[in-house]
Amino acid sequence: MSRNSALRFLEFFAGGGMARLGLGEGWACAFANDFDPVKAATYRANFPDAEQHLRVGDVWALQAADLPRSADLAWASSPCQDFSLAGGRAGLAGGRSSAFFGFWRLIEALGPDAPRAVVIENVSGLLTSHDGADFTALCAALAGQGYGFGALEIDAARFTPQSRPRVFVIATRSPPPASLMGDSPFQTRAVRDAQARLPAELAANWIWWRGDAPATRNADLASLLEHDDAVVWHSHARTARLIELMSPLHQRRLAAARASGVRTVGAVFKRMRVEDGLRVQRAEARFDGLAGCLRTPRGGSSRQTLIVIEGESVRSRLVTAREAARLMGLPDSYVTPPSATSALHVMGDGVVVPVVRWLASEILEPLLAPQGAVLAAE
Repeated sequence: MSRNSALRFLEFFAGGGMARLGLGEGWACAFANDFDPVKAATYRANFPDAEQHLRVGDVWALQAADLPRSADLAWASSPCQDFSLAGGRAGLAGGRSSAFFGFWRLIEALGPDAPRAVVIENVSGLLTSHDGADFTALCAALAGQGYGFGALEIDAARFTPQSRPRVFVIATRSPPPASLMGDSPFQTRAVRDAQARLPAELAANWIWWRGDAPATRNADLASLLEHDDAVVWHSHARTARLIELMSPLHQRRLAAARASGVRTVGAVFKRMRVEDGLRVQRAEARFDGLAGCLRTPRGGSSRQTLIVIEGESVRSRLVTAREAARLMGLPDSYVTPPSATSALHVMGDGVVVPVVRWLASEILEPLLAPQGAVLAAE
């Protein structure tokens, strides 16, 4: 796709610009917004043209007059904590996720000048929050502005070695071509159940977006790690304490990895579990070649730990900022904040770059680009 035919997009809750990177060079960012100064600084560090279109501040402080017209796409990765199983499940009425309505009132105010398509990305809990009432409210908002819509639930594990399921609601004001409708591996049971709960007048606007399965992922967690000599390891005592926190099941997994004689890398999260009526802290390990879902480091339990086993040797350490960036599909040239905590905050709130690229190539570009531009990009 040539620069002259670039598709224009607006990026709300832009964070470190991962959606922009995923969309790629065939797209032109006409507007970006985030309220977090650390994320905004990261965005500026990675996009030299940021000052031309980045607005830092609360989305509720924006007006329709602040937005450019004739955009092809609005991308919104609104705060997800109130939909997440790790949060309070407050839904669209929650303090953070209500930022969605700050975004949506702008789309409504644009009227006929609103973007031709909208993508709303959030955690999978969006599909079931308040027994589906929040998802129904979202669909009603889209339908009220003349958009047809559908959803895909995509686990980033299909693209990078990180378990990170997310829902992508894709909406369009123009009827999609038949080639973009059909079956998809990302029409999960949760998506189908959410669609089935919609009232008939909203279900009539539903689009079953298709999309070919991505190529098989060829990287595992171990392949993305920094060299052992370049990282800081926990003390033996801290590693022993981590193992003590494991349940018998997870200790058996650890013992099997040690017995294999093969270097094995696992990912560990600390979680509170109820056992015999008591809340106890547990360290839970996985040795399937995937990291757990990266989170924003608001507390000790949200920091993901790596455990590396080589024979009788068992070492542990925290995931580094660069490793987190790689798990989000970012190149090593991506500039992360100097503070590890800040970097992990940007990563934990981000969207996985190869997932966005898949959506762009499979659905958004065929939907929005002039036919000649699409053919030129192939």
